Amino acid sequence: MELSFISMPSEEDALDAYSQAVITVAERLSPSVANVRLRRGGGSAVVITPDGFMLTSAHVVARSKGGRVSFVDGRELEFDVVGSDPLSDLAVLRADGRELTPAELGDAEKLRVGQLVVAIGNPHGFTGSVTAGVVSALGRSLPTRSGANVRVVDNVIQTDAALNPGNSGGALADGRGRVVGINTAVAGVGLGLAVPINTATRRIVGALMTEGRFRRAYLGIAGGPRPLPPRLSKRLGRNGGVEVVEVVEGGPADQAGLRPEDLIVELDGVAITGPESLRTALGDRPGATVTVVFYRGGAKHEQSVPLGSRA
Repeated sequence: MELSFISMPSEEDALDAYSQAVITVAERLSPSVANVRLRRGGGSAVVITPDGFMLTSAHVVARSKGGRVSFVDGRELEFDVVGSDPLSDLAVLRADGRELTPAELGDAEKLRVGQLVVAIGNPHGFTGSVTAGVVSALGRSLPTRSGANVRVVDNVIQTDAALNPGNSGGALADGRGRVVGINTAVAGVGLGLAVPINTATRRIVGALMTEGRFRRAYLGIAGGPRPLPPRLSKRLGRNGGVEVVEVVEGGPADQAGLRPEDLIVELDGVAITGPESLRTALGDRPGATVTVVFYRGGAKHEQSVPLGSRA
């Protein structure tokens, strides 16, 4: 009687495609993610240039001027805070080191719900921890605050990859190991949020690296959403605009003659349907002159407004 033996697959063959993808991302990206150590608290950071520039969350470094970072290879380096932008929750650090391993930055605009993502950071101080999951939602909004200024970071990535204290500032990567977000918050059990890497945030990072701050266009109003009157809504083909609630004395809008209760419906040819669309239309063009279309007492007005600047 002949006995047949079933050959067992090798350990490598036994790994499914999902596991292989996560392992590949972890091996590629772990050397680029640092553990940030501060006098109070800490978090994570991602190396973006070989000569020591790193990206993290603004709330991780808060008012700190510097601290220490450590890497999976055992290196420990001093770092300085180069620039911080609380309104996007991004900050740039500069480590005192050379020949670091930079991560490749991707484009969050190409993400799809259900896509594999891998989070690498230092939860509870455990260096180089890896969790994986999927993009569970896109287009989320994250309120941020800097002093009296409140802003909403748009297009935040929501993921079910496990995030814990210490993950903030760490990398959220796609299946090819490209960093598509900076982990910033735990939104609930099984939900995490990451600030996307896209055209807008790349501009912020570039400004922080070169100037230490990011200047935003400033209109000088406090505004709120307001439904359009039926006739105007039908004429414009949309339902809402932004009502001027308050005008900052001496600000650009004040000098241009805008008043409370004015209803803004367009800025430089872009339809304004609410506060978020107004923020997007203003963008990062301080000093530019824009045309604001608004209604006052049922009458249409157009006014040129030179935008101010604020960090």
